[in-house]
Amino acid sequence: MALADDLAEHRGYLLRFARLQLRNDAWAEDAVSETLLAALSRPQSFGQRSQLKTWLVGILKHKVVDVLRERRREVALLSDEGGEDEAMEALLFQADGHYARQPTDWGNPEQELSSRQFFQVLEACTDKLPAAMGRVFLMREWLELSSDEICNELGLTPTNLYVQLHRARLRLRECLELHWFGQRPA
Repeated sequence: MALADDLAEHRGYLLRFARLQLRNDAWAEDAVSETLLAALSRPQSFGQRSQLKTWLVGILKHKVVDVLRERRREVALLSDEGGEDEAMEALLFQADGHYARQPTDWGNPEQELSSRQFFQVLEACTDKLPAAMGRVFLMREWLELSSDEICNELGLTPTNLYVQLHRARLRLRECLELHWFGQRPA
């Protein structure tokens, strides 16, 4: 029964992740339910080689990809207003395309990646992305779908996909500099 309680603690996070990807509450609920059922039916496959949350997200990634493929024609994206992105790019870049200011020193990224707090801040920054942009970014970087798969799935051109990914990375960089790397003790 302890495993069931541990799984219940992670349900909210899994549901947020699934909703962001699937844009349909019923599909997200189904994917999370299937994830939790898979975890309950095969607890021996966990083996505590990673954290429980990491294991569950791994299962959920596969469930989300399955749902996306099954419901390919039913997924709808909300439109993304581009005005805010242009304002951010104007703040970050000069007219000639160079950075307005050099990025801050991020220290040793390998060491930072091992920090649980870093991933909490990264998750919060990812949640702040506009819905469509966050979805594209997570499909590419977390679900590890190819660019062709994402373009086919969402009806995007490769150029639009790359623009969305570029803007998402810029926003994440800015957010991480403000909320993580700028807060590092001297």
